[in-house]
Amino acid sequence: MCFWLLLVCVVGISDGVVGLVVFYEDDVKDRVVGLGLTTKDRIKRNSLISSAALFVPIIFLVPAMVYGINGAEGFLDGFAQITAIYMIMNLFDRLFIDVYWVGHTKAWEIPGTEDLKPYIPVGRHIKKWIGSLIGFPMLAALLAWAASLIL
Repeated sequence: MCFWLLLVCVVGISDGVVGLVVFYEDDVKDRVVGLGLTTKDRIKRNSLISSAALFVPIIFLVPAMVYGINGAEGFLDGFAQITAIYMIMNLFDRLFIDVYWVGHTKAWEIPGTEDLKPYIPVGRHIKKWIGSLIGFPMLAALLAWAASLIL
């Protein structure tokens, strides 16, 4: 999943980082639209595409791998494995992508928005950590519960 997340990011910025401006704060999005680098409609379209590319595998592929390939049985085994995968992906996203790649390289810099840095403010980092640390185990529990009913 870490590789998949990295691949989505690399493909998303392959034609320019503006392609993934959906992950930036609203002030950056507004500036990019104001500069004529993209439109609100294109941002919405890219948001749908990137959300699908990220969340479909998270919701369907991870449980399929855990139960189909790893051979998890029942709720607890599936929950533990799904949660572990989500937490590893979360660490990769928060530390490598957010802190290092976005925060310390120029790869995600959009010309004309440099004054709006940091692109991921401290408050957003905190919300992302809390959301992931609470949301991913809840999602894992839901998916493991559903799988334990089906299998």
